[in-house]
Amino acid sequence: MTMENVTMEQPKVPQDIAVEDQLRADLYDFLGVLLSGPPDQALLDKTKALSGDEGELGTAIGALSRVAKHIKPPAVEREFNALFIGLGRGELLPYASYYLTGFLNEKPLATLRRDMAARGMTRAENVYEPEDNIASCMEMMAGLIRGRFGQPAPLHDQKTFFNKHIGPWAGHFFTDLEAAKNSVFYAPVGAVGRVFMEIEAEGFRMSAE
Repeated sequence: MTMENVTMEQPKVPQDIAVEDQLRADLYDFLGVLLSGPPDQALLDKTKALSGDEGELGTAIGALSRVAKHIKPPAVEREFNALFIGLGRGELLPYASYYLTGFLNEKPLATLRRDMAARGMTRAENVYEPEDNIASCMEMMAGLIRGRFGQPAPLHDQKTFFNKHIGPWAGHFFTDLEAAKNSVFYAPVGAVGRVFMEIEAEGFRMSAE
């Protein structure tokens, strides 16, 4: 998999992180950007330049690249609105509280907010939706890996955050996104996210406590 073409602009941090962790953070950030709003042409151009190996993740990335070559921003915007906004609500509700309890703004959100505060994470002033949305969770994981909130988080802290706030539900969300009736561009996004969550969960499972 090559992620060089989709590395997002990041605040400069003094710490160096391993190449594999940089790639993990790139993919978390990339998913976060795609899920925070419909991509513009520049982001679609970066997406269609992606390439992947023959593994499951590479195959999903290759499928996403192919779709990005044939879709235009207005179509992706309509798709995004149908999936996540809609009339009253979209086809999917991409929030941890909903996936874990069936309701919005429940205990998973409160727990996340406490852990965010403990790590120096704050919600951007111009963002009003609950922090337990999938895009924010992806961005938080990338931030922990890169050290946006101080020092890069050690693996055990990444594991704790993932197992508490992402692992229990994100894979289910990405599976739903992959199969959603309104998903065209976002079907391979769902596939990429689903496989990546499986890889991360297995990696953390195999890591030393």
